[in-house]
Amino acid sequence: MSAVTIRDVAKLYDNVPVLRDINVTVDTGEFCTVVGASGCGKSTFLRMLLSEEQPSSGVILIDGKPIAPEPGPDRGVVYQRYSVFPHLSVLDNVMLGPSFSRAPFMARLFGAAARALREEAMHYLDAVGLADARDQYPAALSGGMQQRLAIAQTLIMQPKLLLLDEPFGALDPGTRKDMHDLLRTLWRDSGMTVFMVTHDLQEGFSLGTRVLVFDKPPMSASGASRGATITYDLQLKRRPSADAIWGPAHFKEIQENAQG
Repeated sequence: MSAVTIRDVAKLYDNVPVLRDINVTVDTGEFCTVVGASGCGKSTFLRMLLSEEQPSSGVILIDGKPIAPEPGPDRGVVYQRYSVFPHLSVLDNVMLGPSFSRAPFMARLFGAAARALREEAMHYLDAVGLADARDQYPAALSGGMQQRLAIAQTLIMQPKLLLLDEPFGALDPGTRKDMHDLLRTLWRDSGMTVFMVTHDLQEGFSLGTRVLVFDKPPMSASGASRGATITYDLQLKRRPSADAIWGPAHFKEIQENAQG
């Protein structure tokens, strides 16, 4: 079953094309990494999937239906900057989203409903390795722990799509590897469809089952930009490594394009 279908999508700002001719179909449960040079529209692409931006033309479908015009609980997002609330404990941070969705007027649950939500939140904190930090505040957490908290905040909403925008870019190499292992486990256990923007090509190939490479074509004769598009759509599910099928020369070309 197709989770996301994108047909003939283009995005313009002030009549200047940023993205053009985006056509891709992604099945449920795929892990798509999005790579490319800076300024080629990767984050704009992610914001359109979140409905923070609207396509200038074309259509985006989720499960065969037009994407909602506003962000919703069917799509969760984790940014490079940790989206946590400093005045709330770790546990309260994770409970806040469901509290608003289940009790929109007061954002508070009582009795059995509150106990059930607490147990649910603890399940996700345990999944990301933060159960012992439940009573701490974000200021007491390391960068990697804050990112784990942001992931738990997103996962408890049980989104169909998990959207990640450079989520590990600010982490040290050791913490980053731990986060990669965590993300793989959570993705496999949840069956979610994932789109992850990264500037790190090695990260994109090591995590994704599919790599979407965005690139800009040369400018027109008049010097006008023609917008970026998907230049490579690489299926990785059965590949032992990038070089195994594409070869060193081809892989080097993709790496140079993706890293700029």
